Amino acid sequence: MLWHEFTIHTTEEAVEMISNFLHEAGAGGVSIEESGTLNKKRDTSFGQWYEMPLNDIPEGEAEIKGYFSEESPVEQIIAEVKERIGQLHEYGIDTGELRYELKTVNEDDWATAWKAYFKPLKVSERLTIKPTWEDYTPVSEAEKIIELDPGMAFGTGTHPTTALCLRTLEKVIRGGEEVIDVGTGSGILAIGAVLLGAKHVLALDLDPVAVSSAKENSQLNGMLDHQITVKESDLLSLLSGDQREDLGVTLPVQVIVANILAEIILLFIDDVYRALEPGGVYIASGIYKNKEDVVQQALKDSGFEIEDVCRDEDWVAFVARKRS
Repeated sequence: MLWHEFTIHTTEEAVEMISNFLHEAGAGGVSIEESGTLNKKRDTSFGQWYEMPLNDIPEGEAEIKGYFSEESPVEQIIAEVKERIGQLHEYGIDTGELRYELKTVNEDDWATAWKAYFKPLKVSERLTIKPTWEDYTPVSEAEKIIELDPGMAFGTGTHPTTALCLRTLEKVIRGGEEVIDVGTGSGILAIGAVLLGAKHVLALDLDPVAVSSAKENSQLNGMLDHQITVKESDLLSLLSGDQREDLGVTLPVQVIVANILAEIILLFIDDVYRALEPGGVYIASGIYKNKEDVVQQALKDSGFEIEDVCRDEDWVAFVARKRS
């Protein structure tokens, strides 16, 4: 089968939004390759190893490829995606010197080839991500394994924002917490939270592809329903009473985690505050460094106390606590 490969050369800052545009346009798959310049230090603090050499993409830049079936109206799709990318400056997102490429490729050239680059990855002291197709033996009894087949949903643990969230969850989860994961993607954070001791996680996403992926990965890890409940929803709908049944958690909860762009985080900070019990913790990640100050101020304005600011490369995560 032949596919249209639509490549967008942009910035690392714009990766998540543009990737989402491609998914919403009907892409059968999306690949992301960020800067691998030799002056970027690779994190080996948890014993991570890297099979592939660094690429030559300039620092701060990225290449995103969306794959569309041969019969797709690709010219129309490209025009719509370009228009949406052109609007990102209104949200303060720098897309850099955009370049676009289009070519036709054989399915065998991309559909499974990316799996060769996704290896078991130790992302924290206790958490290791293992692709379902890879063999891996834990090095200690304390090591927790997240079985993952991300499919088309965002979240393999290789992106700094996902790894940052998992490390932060490891610091926050003490055992027995009820958690809400907003924008769950592949479900990786929900699974990680349960492995770290959370009682139950309500995983939310507005993308039906992500909901399906999160359910499959929760089932892979033996957690669907009894420890993780996946819903196609947003936090506001739950709080307004439209979808309060069968949540698996009791509001308010002790922990909320959101690995979403800063622009989206700013839209529902007050909703998070309402959904947390006094003393509850909000982990807000997916924040590019140039949005750090505005998100931090918004958290404070809503009544949160900033307990910690965690960083990985150019990305930031806040640990904010609701005042008791």
